[in-house]
Parts: sequence; structure tokens; C-alpha cells
Amino acid sequence: MKFTIGWLKDFLETEASIDDIVDALNRIGLEVEEVIDPAASLGNFITAKIISAEQHPDADKLKVCMVDTGARGEPVQVVCGAPNARAGLVGVFAPPGTHVPGTGLDLKVAKVRGVESAGMMCSERELEISDDHDGIIELPQDTPLGKPAAEVLGLDDPVIEIAITPNRGDALGVYGIARDMAAAGLGRLKPIEVPEIAGEYDSPISVALDFEETPPPCPHFIGRHFGGVKNGPSPAWMQHRLRAVGARPISALVDITNYIMFSFNRPLHVFDAAKVRGDITVRAARKGEKLLALDGNTYELDDGMVVVADEAGPEALGGIIGGEESGCTEDTTEVFLEVAYFDPIRTAMTGRALNIMTDARYRFERGVDPAFLQAGAQLATKMILELCGGQCSRLVEAGQPAVPPQAQRTFFLRAERVKTLGGLDVPLQKQEEILRALGFATATSEQGIKAVAPTFRPDIKGEADLVEEIVRIIGLDEIPSAPLPRPHAVARPVLTDLQLKQVRVRHGLAARGLLEAVTYSFLPKRHAQLFGGGQRELELANPISTELSDMRPSLLPNLIAAAGRNIARGLANVRLFEVGSVYLSDEPDGERIMAGGIRQGMSGPRHWAAQPRAVDAFDAKADALAVLAAAGMNADSVQVDASAAPDWYHPGRSAALKLGPKKVLGYFGELHPGVLREMGVKGPVAAFEIFLDEIPPRRKKGTAKPPLDAPDLMPVKRDLAFVVSEDVAAADIVRAAKGAEKKLIADVQVFDVFGGEQAAAQLGEGKKSVAIEITLQPRGKTLTDEEIAAVMDKIVAAVAKATGATLRG
Repeated sequence: MKFTIGWLKDFLETEASIDDIVDALNRIGLEVEEVIDPAASLGNFITAKIISAEQHPDADKLKVCMVDTGARGEPVQVVCGAPNARAGLVGVFAPPGTHVPGTGLDLKVAKVRGVESAGMMCSERELEISDDHDGIIELPQDTPLGKPAAEVLGLDDPVIEIAITPNRGDALGVYGIARDMAAAGLGRLKPIEVPEIAGEYDSPISVALDFEETPPPCPHFIGRHFGGVKNGPSPAWMQHRLRAVGARPISALVDITNYIMFSFNRPLHVFDAAKVRGDITVRAARKGEKLLALDGNTYELDDGMVVVADEAGPEALGGIIGGEESGCTEDTTEVFLEVAYFDPIRTAMTGRALNIMTDARYRFERGVDPAFLQAGAQLATKMILELCGGQCSRLVEAGQPAVPPQAQRTFFLRAERVKTLGGLDVPLQKQEEILRALGFATATSEQGIKAVAPTFRPDIKGEADLVEEIVRIIGLDEIPSAPLPRPHAVARPVLTDLQLKQVRVRHGLAARGLLEAVTYSFLPKRHAQLFGGGQRELELANPISTELSDMRPSLLPNLIAAAGRNIARGLANVRLFEVGSVYLSDEPDGERIMAGGIRQGMSGPRHWAAQPRAVDAFDAKADALAVLAAAGMNADSVQVDASAAPDWYHPGRSAALKLGPKKVLGYFGELHPGVLREMGVKGPVAAFEIFLDEIPPRRKKGTAKPPLDAPDLMPVKRDLAFVVSEDVAAADIVRAAKGAEKKLIADVQVFDVFGGEQAAAQLGEGKKSVAIEITLQPRGKTLTDEEIAAVMDKIVAAVAKATGATLRG
């Protein structure tokens, strides 16, 4: 939001300096982003008078002018090509060394077609006043010479740009900013003088609201007809202000509506009444209707969008943009003024669907005052009659003001609540003064203040909001610093077990070469549906983008999309992980904490010693087991179920990790090629998902077994080969072997698998051989051959019982 100091002082009686104003804005929560002093860029430009203008000896369209700059000394010679350059003209002169903002040039003394020129007589475009460059600026004859041009032209009004939070729609008008400044003690707020203009005739255009839904998306509409108007350029002061805040002056009628909008946060629209066919109806658009808008684009409308239509069809998109066909031009003599209230959510959804952003939409979706329609219509009427002439009709009105009942806007502020919640000790009388200055109606008792929120503050929802208003006006920097109590003993850990797991998992995955990503908790519906989501209850009611419509059911889709963006920029072999929430339902237990990651492409770069291979399920399995280990879980207790992976994984190349027969800890494997194809990402991609909140907590202090001393005896290694059915997993053999003698068995590893046709020929149909290496770690004494043999017997028996294996001869 931009405004000029002069514009602010139209509504705020103050002697405060610009520095004081900037400090106050920052203090009360209207953060100043930039202060622009247009006079600074025009500092070298001065008023000057052309004494003589002679024809250039070598150019028909150039004149050699002698210019009096008001300084002592000889006049300055300037070669000028403007058609209006003549003796006696008072204009704006730029001496050599001046940077011209409108062209980006730096002036210097130079010869133009053989004649020396020491400066420039400037047009409005050179000073960025307008786009006019058909001639140089002409000032009144009595203008003093040598004066700063910015001062003479009224361009010395500093511009302040502030950041507006989404809840402060009232601060999108200069008057709302002035109200806050007055409450902060920087001056007196001037009351709005709303004229009472009755009108001279009945409007030839009537207005109706036609909606089936309740409440309607346009509950209130006020219109007024004007006849005999003249739509020329708006006054220079108005054009200067509009340009200062980034708006382009168009014509008096359009500029008036913009001026009212920037002044009071009250969007308006004007139709050329001669182009309106019949009466106006505000209704829902019909699918397939089209509107040629003022931005030159044609938009195809959909059901539910709000249009302002005549008998021929839509003439404007409610609260967003007007139509080209009924727009005002310099030939307009009849006008119909629109002053309406449009629902913020419907306006935002329509604007996003059509990708239209306008100043009107920006204000309606943040909230305008539903009670200001009548005043806005009268203020606009006064300016139209003053600047464009003509006569006006009586107001036409449809619907009722969409003002919430007073009971819904009434809140009680307890006397001590500002201190207990905001940390400031503010007298009750001062609290009431601040709320009154901000537009609240109040009634005070010993217990506190009964406050009625003004209609222009729909963001006030309770007592805490009243506290916030008082605290921000006084200033957050006034809250006294208070040290937190510090216990003398060692503080207890403040992180929960789950939070500690997340920290350790992040460190562990980063150590494995994966890069951490932080993605949105939202994603497109088509992506959500690929990963088991997309349910209606997980759709966002007011998404920030149509591409971020659903809560994510998994971390993988956003990571895959991020990998795709990296691949498109030439970065191959992407490794990403994320730790965060996923949403499986809208129930309280539907939010889960997950660690997920992906590896795409090859296992590494090309190397002379070993060629890389494509990533596969075993890469993902290693990552998943590393997550479990980092979270403090013994991976040996986890079962791998190859039949339980969800649909987005490649069947036969994926599995679930379980703790017991029912508890699923997560999944790993290669992603389904169809999923990658839908997301436009080149495979292969190996991925894992671990539910961190399903991992059992670590044992409490004192329950874990004390660690054994480092072994001082050499380990003993033995090999065993088992013949098992082809469908027996090697992991089942390893698990059974480890459980046979936990005190002595330090490790079990698979080092060979013999299968296929050769195995069938030697071992029998449907059989394979799995060879394992067992590491025994003696403690206290060396193992005898008999003790080693006894352990091997236990292992053979345990594996046979668990898998039906036989020892291979």
C-alpha cells in the first residue's frame, strides 16, 4: 500500500515530520517497506525561460534556444526539437550532468548537428510525469525562474509504501492509515464529510440481485445514473497522486473511482450507461459465458462466478474487473456508478480461477466495510459532479448491508487482560481511549470494557484481538524485558522423544548423502490421488493456489516433483529427504510424522574403477533401516513383508517394514513406473517412508542393560549353507540364526545365494541355497571346539524350525 504525505494530511491534522510518521507506522504494525522522495530524483531540474528560439542552420525540426535559468551569468544555449519551443515559454530545464529518469540518459555538453547544446528543455515524459512527449512542459508566465521543478510542479510529496497483513483490509485506504496514526498520538483524525445529494430524477437503469444461495455472494448493491457529464482528463493534483501510488491516470471518471478506492478502501466501478442494455442484474455466471475485460483479455466464465450483467450478458466480473464493451471513454456522456459489496471468499476464488489480480480484488478478498456503500456513493457523486459536470439521479438500491449483528461484534475486555496477555500495564481509561480512537464503541465498568468492533474491522474476533490493538498502538517496544526463571539445577531436556528422533534422523540421512528439502504441506489433487490421498475432507477450503489444493498424504510426491525440477535443470542423480507431517484423514490421529526420501538415477558418477548402477530397492532399504537405527530402534527386530507395500511402489521391488504381524513402520522400494510417468519424472526412483511416531520409544534410563567391556578375544567365524524353498527370504534365515544364541552370536551375514536352473538341477525343483557367515564373539575365555559345535547345532535347528531349511552337504 502506497500513499503520499500530502494525501495522509488530507485526513490527519498533524505537524509530525516524515521520520516521526515512519517510526510510528513501524511501531503500530504497519511496516514501512520504502520511502520514496520524488524530489530527490528531480533535484537538478529547475524552472527556466526561453529568451529566443532561432531555426537550426542544419535541421528543419530543430531550434537553437537561448535559455534564462534564473542564475547569474549568460543565458544557456540549448538545441530543442519540441514543436512548442518558442521565445517567452517558461518550462523545465535540465543542466549538463543531470540524470533524466524518463530516458535513463545522463546529459552532457554536446553538438547537435554542428551546434553546441548545454542541457535540455524537458517534456513530461522525461520527468516521468506522464507519457506525453509531444512538446516541452509549459508553466505559467509568472513562475519564478531557477526554482526547483519538483516544488513548482507539486512533485515534492514523499511517498511511503507499507506492508499490509491479510487481516488489515482497513489499512488499504489512506483514511484507515490516518485513523491508526491518530490513535498512536500523531495528530487528530479529520471526520469524513459525506454530502447528502438527493438526485434530480429517477435512474433509467434499475438494479436487481438474482441468487439462489443464502447468503448471496453480493448482498448489497447501490447504483446511480449521471447524465450530461464530460469525461476529460482528471485534475493534475489527482493524476500526480495516482501516479505516486502506482496507478495510471485514465480519465476523470475512472480516476475518481480509483481515488475513492485508495482513499477509503471502497472499490467502485463506472459503466458507460449508453452502452448498458436494459437494467442491471447481479447474478451467478452461466458456464460458458464470456467477458471481454478492461485488460483486453477475454475470460470464459464458470458457474458460481459473480457477474454484473445487463440484458445482453455479463458487463463486469463482480469485485474484480469491468468489461471493455461498457467501459467509459472520452466520448462518454452518461454514466452508471456501481457501489457494491462482494463476498471475499467468492471474489478470491474467482480471481484465482481466472488468474486476475486487480486493486479491487485485492481489497474485496481482504475485507471492505459493508456499511460504507452509501457514503462511498455520495463521495463519488460529489467528485463526479464537480469534475465532470452533469446531473445525477436518485440512488437505486438492491439488497441489504451485509453488516454482522452487533452481538457478534461485541466483546468484553477484562481490566487486567492487557497486562496478563500483553505484558503492558495500561490504565483502563487509556485502553478505552485507544479503542475509541480506532473506531470501537465502548462502555467501561470496573471489571473492564465492553467494546463493539467497527464494521471495517472484520478481523476482530475476541478479547485477545482487543489486547493486540491496544498493545500495538502503545508499541511492542514498550513491553518491559523480564528474564525467565532459571533453575539452579541442571535443566531437564525440553525435547520430546519424538522430537529427538526427528533431529537424529535428519542428521543420519544427511550423513548418508541425502539433501534435506522443505516442501509445502499441500499438493495438487492429481498427485495426492497417486499416493492414496485426494479425499474430499483433505481438500483445502481456501488454497493459496489451484496447484496446492489438498493436504499431502505422503512426503514422496513433493520430493519427486522437486527432483523433476532439478532434473529439468540438468542436475541428475537427485537424493532428497524430508521429515514432516503427512495427513491421512481429518481426524486428530490422521496427522502422522514421517521421514521420507528418494534416490533418482544412478548410484553415483561414472568412474574408471567401477561403473555406477541404477538405484534400486536395496538402496531404499538401506536408507529406511538407517532411519530406524537413528531413531534408536534395533533393525534386527523388524520384519520385511514384500506383499504389503502400497500401490505407488513397484510390485516385486518393494516391501513394508513391520514390527510384529500388524504394526507397519514404513515402506521402501522402487516407485511404480506409472506413478513416475504421471508426475513427469524420469526413473528409476527408489524411495522410503518411515512413520516416526510408530517407532517405540527408547527404554527409560535404568532399564537398559549395561554395556559390555570391549572384547579382548578374537572372534570366531563359521559358514553354513542351507537348502530352502525359493520363496523363503534370506532375512528369515538371518533372523532365526541370530536368535539361536544371543550371548555369543555377534553378527550373521548372507554371502552367497545359489538359485535358478542350475540349483534346481543339483538341489531339486523349487530349491535354492543360502550361505551365511556367523561371527561368534567369546568373552572371558576362548571357546572350545565342542562349544562352537554346540552353537552351530543350535543355529541349524533354529533355522530349520523357522524356514524348513536343511543343511547343505
